[in-house]
Amino acid sequence: MLGDSKSFGSFSVDRLDTARDFYADTLGLRVAEEEGMDALFLKLAGDRDVLVYPKDDHVPATFTVLNFVVDDVERTVDDLVARGVTMERYEQFPQDDRGILRDHAGEGPPIAWFKDPAGNVLSVLQETPR
Repeated sequence: MLGDSKSFGSFSVDRLDTARDFYADTLGLRVAEEEGMDALFLKLAGDRDVLVYPKDDHVPATFTVLNFVVDDVERTVDDLVARGVTMERYEQFPQDDRGILRDHAGEGPPIAWFKDPAGNVLSVLQETPR
């Protein structure tokens, strides 16, 4: 029924201006605003949009809301850290000194997590050949 429908994801933030600065300036994403809307559209590769909207009682997501597939996870983590981003550490995962989880139980790609200024969890991951 909805298989051919255009779709997009969305998540909330506490401050739209702070989110705009982070996603555009820190992460280097194209960010669009539509007149009359109090929201942002993150313009992602592959002609995909994600709607970011302000919410007065925003509570950060406790799960990853957005994953970025990168060619080199180490270089990307180093670039993010150089831009002031702090990588998240999770006790249940054996992450390296950069915060990158590698070959966890033989499953999954190298991945590292960080948060946006509203506390939402994002990740960078490097796809491995299959």
